[in-house]
Amino acid sequence: MSSAKQRTLNINVGILGHVDSGKTSLGERATKAKILTSGLRFPSRLTPFSAIFTTLPMHTVRALSTHFSTASLDKHPQSIERGITLDLGFSSFSTRVPKNLDNDLYEQVQFTLVDCPGHATLMKTVLGGAHIIDMMVLVIDVNKGMQTQTAECLVVGEITAQDLLVVLNKIDMIPEKLRFERIENAKARLRKVLKATKFRDCEFISVAARPGGADGMEAGGLPPIGMAALVSSLSSYVTTKKIERCFGTFLFAVDHCFPARGQGTVMTGTVLRGTCKVGDEIELPELGIVKKVKSMQMFKRPVQDCAKGDRLGICVTQLDPKLIERGMLAAPGTVPRFSTAVVLAQKIRYYKGRVLSKMKFHVTVGHVTAMATAEFFGNISEAGAAREDSSASPGMMDRDTINTSLQHSWKSSLPRQPSDQIFTEFDGQKEYSYYEELLYAAGMHEQNSEEIVDTSIKPVSVASNKRTLQNATWALLFFDRPVVCPPGGLYIASRLDTDIQKNACRLAFYGQILRPFAFDQDTSAMRCIKVFKLKRREGVIERLQDDKSAICKGMFKRETDLSMFQGMKVFTDRGEEGIISGWFGKSGKFKVFFRDGIQPVSEADKNTKLYLYFKRHAFDKEDKRVFQ
Repeated sequence: MSSAKQRTLNINVGILGHVDSGKTSLGERATKAKILTSGLRFPSRLTPFSAIFTTLPMHTVRALSTHFSTASLDKHPQSIERGITLDLGFSSFSTRVPKNLDNDLYEQVQFTLVDCPGHATLMKTVLGGAHIIDMMVLVIDVNKGMQTQTAECLVVGEITAQDLLVVLNKIDMIPEKLRFERIENAKARLRKVLKATKFRDCEFISVAARPGGADGMEAGGLPPIGMAALVSSLSSYVTTKKIERCFGTFLFAVDHCFPARGQGTVMTGTVLRGTCKVGDEIELPELGIVKKVKSMQMFKRPVQDCAKGDRLGICVTQLDPKLIERGMLAAPGTVPRFSTAVVLAQKIRYYKGRVLSKMKFHVTVGHVTAMATAEFFGNISEAGAAREDSSASPGMMDRDTINTSLQHSWKSSLPRQPSDQIFTEFDGQKEYSYYEELLYAAGMHEQNSEEIVDTSIKPVSVASNKRTLQNATWALLFFDRPVVCPPGGLYIASRLDTDIQKNACRLAFYGQILRPFAFDQDTSAMRCIKVFKLKRREGVIERLQDDKSAICKGMFKRETDLSMFQGMKVFTDRGEEGIISGWFGKSGKFKVFFRDGIQPVSEADKNTKLYLYFKRHAFDKEDKRVFQ
């Protein structure tokens, strides 16, 4: 590895929060705090950004950042005119290495701030950027508390981020005599909300990114409040756990692409996995194009290689920069393009709607959001099958029958960076049962309604240590258009068409991509997914032929192909077991043979019921067979 790379440690931070909470202004102000700076140098104006995903308002990013990339702080004309963020913005600042790290290895720590829009209609943009974050800064207007998008951002953080720092902004709006008391009251209310999440012990920092607001800035303004404490707190989250290098195939998240005159096309972003060096071939999976790396630059200096966590620009030749704005680079052949995938599915607890099979959702994979139809299934025990079959609604799973023998424990949160492991959670050789609805995992604790403050949305404890794969649910996602994602990648399914005035959580479920399929190219792959719908049919015994045979009716229509059911077991409501042996006449009646005999049917028992339990393939539409 190059020495230049080893001297700077990159940390990715996401900045999120409700619209107009002050995220963007914060980054602009850090320059006055005399923080160390560094930048990328393909064009001299481009600077690196180790992704810090923070939930701070626009003002927050401006106060912290000392370098702004060519994609910084959302240059969309409507964003400038309306004064709100409409797209992802990237900027960065650097600090000295914390004392708990090896100062001989690293010279400085660079934080990249990813400024996310806060408006409800732009949630898909937030979700698209969430896959590159290491930690999250949640910016909250101290005078308004938890708002609708604040709560949704908290749900996103639970799924994607390891750490959370809550920033209470706009404290300058509180009279100084009342400031301490009101800030403490705000913290107390927020702690009740966070108590139900994995961020229950998170830190609070009080700031004023732009004292006096926009008017104050134009008049020279007062200096920001709390910036030094915020930077110090961010630095305290930098641990050796965040700098672990990972082996495996190369994967790179591209967040910006532009032409460099005389050099080629530069793609800037973050290494999510593996290593790469100058001269290596890399693939743009969305385009199906393979290119050779011409050069790399990191912190104004050329480097020969890079590894997980590094923030840099990669230059290739003969690539139209208009073809890619955000996306992925990968080792050739390692990131598939697919239209269907088997995924793990975990319902977000405070999504108030039902999550039914065959419903359509907005599914975000990386920077792409596409429509997909979901169908759910799970693993049940042999003993549970009969109990499920006897339910009132065919195909509805009795969740008490789910197999609890799975040994794999659910991690504290889903990994944002996929690995090369073979995912054994889904076994293609096992049989699974179709679910009509995705339910919550069993054993999850309920929360009291009084824990919600200032909004009807309550954050979901999506990453609790109590959650395991004992009640695992899988899904088959059918995308309306092909997408790309490495196996193990994170997805989030939402209903973004929900009325934003209802103050309801729109994020429905999430999980990992386990097994992608290109069914348009390989239709036989569908037959390898052994998911069955459990069915039940009911008939009655009309009369007995002898002590071991009965004539029955009401179970089949006369046009039914009875050969599909011949030899199958049936049961009377008295517990007797028989076998379907064939038709009796042409009116839909059939014969059943009882090997151990059958009790006489009295006048009182004339309508003795008969039950047939069976299953058929849920996804292989060409296979019409039925099984027991």
